[in-house]
Amino acid sequence: MKAGVVVFPGSNCDHDCYHVLKHVLEIDTVFLWHKDKDLKDVDFIVLPGGFSYGDYLRCGAIASQSEIIESVVDFAEKGGLVLGICNGFQILTETGLLPGALLRNRDLKFICKDVNLVVSNVNTPFTKFYSSGEVIKIPIAHMDGNYFIDESGLADLIENEQIVFRYCNDTGETLDEANPNGSIDNIAGVINKNGNVLGMMPHPERCAEEILGNTDGIHIFNSVKKFLKGGI
Repeated sequence: MKAGVVVFPGSNCDHDCYHVLKHVLEIDTVFLWHKDKDLKDVDFIVLPGGFSYGDYLRCGAIASQSEIIESVVDFAEKGGLVLGICNGFQILTETGLLPGALLRNRDLKFICKDVNLVVSNVNTPFTKFYSSGEVIKIPIAHMDGNYFIDESGLADLIENEQIVFRYCNDTGETLDEANPNGSIDNIAGVINKNGNVLGMMPHPERCAEEILGNTDGIHIFNSVKKFLKGGI
């Protein structure tokens, strides 16, 4: 198995993702520069968080026009696993690999804190190590994390079980008070219909080691590792 972490000008979570994959899970991992077209035979691609191109224009819109994105889209359309975290999630919606859009947070303020998520779909290559309905704690850090999709699109997501994570309280209730940014239906992460492209606003790479005091995020990367090795 080989993983690739895409680096855009302004990315600031690329090394965190690389560290988890390379040093925590001991996966052969490479950086992929935004001007690259060669994906270096990777089996798994991460679009990390950060501020690609300074988050100017619409967050992720400029990055979605990067040279590497054409290769990433082709990779995804052939079934390759792609994970977009925070700004990476925004980029995936801008490319059309995932439906919906990320808007300014409801209170128009940058939010950086731990939040609770309830795992809504464990039947994906990214969530096999979680239990259905499990409540996990993962940090967020964003200004534009308010996920929006129109009524018919939301119905489509629900019907196809594409909502993977929702913001919730300590007991798993998806109340409005537990929604940090105003996302529709408390959505924190969605997957495409084919089940190989996941986007999420929370940062699992920031809670993937004991030294960080929280390992709730490691299961996403572990699930991918096991899936690609045919273990699950």
